[in-house]
Amino acid sequence: MDFSLFAHMERLSPEQDHQSLYDDFLSLCTMADDGGMRAIWTGEHHGMEFTIAPNPFITIADVARRTQNVKLGTGTVIAPFWHPVRLAGEAAMTDLVTGGRLELGVARGAYSYEYERMMPGLDAWEAGQRMRETLPLLPKLWQGDCAHDGKYFSFPSTTSTPKPVQQDGPPIWVAARDPNSHEFAVHNGFHVQVTPLWQGDAEIVSLMDRFNAACASHSGPRPKIMLLHHVYVGSDAADVDQAAQELSRFYNYFGAWFQNKRPVQQGLIQTLTQEEMDANALMAPDKLRQDLTMGTAQQVIDRIKRYEDLGYDEFSFWIDSGMSIERKRASLARFIDDVMPAFA
Repeated sequence: MDFSLFAHMERLSPEQDHQSLYDDFLSLCTMADDGGMRAIWTGEHHGMEFTIAPNPFITIADVARRTQNVKLGTGTVIAPFWHPVRLAGEAAMTDLVTGGRLELGVARGAYSYEYERMMPGLDAWEAGQRMRETLPLLPKLWQGDCAHDGKYFSFPSTTSTPKPVQQDGPPIWVAARDPNSHEFAVHNGFHVQVTPLWQGDAEIVSLMDRFNAACASHSGPRPKIMLLHHVYVGSDAADVDQAAQELSRFYNYFGAWFQNKRPVQQGLIQTLTQEEMDANALMAPDKLRQDLTMGTAQQVIDRIKRYEDLGYDEFSFWIDSGMSIERKRASLARFIDDVMPAFA
């Protein structure tokens, strides 16, 4: 099994300095590279201090200069916010800048807050349809002289400039959840990224079942599937319990952003009260302690062994959590030093 890091800048209060947050993000990236992880993933979000990532290509170009071996992935670009010609060209340019290390993760997007600001009137269904029209065009644009007349995009014969360093272009990964998304990805030769969020082992099994069903319906080569999950490797049980509290807070805010009902000022959502968080049983610390990849090193190894047995090719350590940088670094260090060697 391969391992990767999934990370963004995350700002919880106006007192936090953006430059310090970016320096913290870079420190995690260099740890992942030095520690032998296969890839780093960072995504695209707009107007949200909760997840600061307006253009992953800019971030990746900078991270490329500070790392040596790790692949650098968009986790993910939001397809409906991009014209296919622009996306193909910027991805190819990033592949050139990074020396052929780019991997292109793509999603339809999740937050209606962003849809309202970037493409008013867009809903999740149309976003998915736009993604399905865009992605098959990228390899054709990288190959050159691609013309297209579709529902959402039309353009005369066009060639990506520059062309990617990688012969067939950067590997494409699709963020998939429902069976149709898995089938779309597999039938087009794209790899698959999945995340069960807080939904636990049953969802992890179900996501793999959907992927296997898509592979069974397709005669081509089997692509890869990556599991993205929140991780905390604790020094002891008390340390893990603290992490469960912190991740409960993170997921309460994640849910608030997703519901898009609370006021937002200066990019920060209205503060949740402790009473509101305590009332959310779905994201209670005890539940997350069971459903996320959390525990001491051996407990985390045992959980990931189960994911490996299910058939996952890559496990991505989702480190966004609202924790201090010291706690993030300590958990990641234990993961690199004590967990990854069990899978060598």
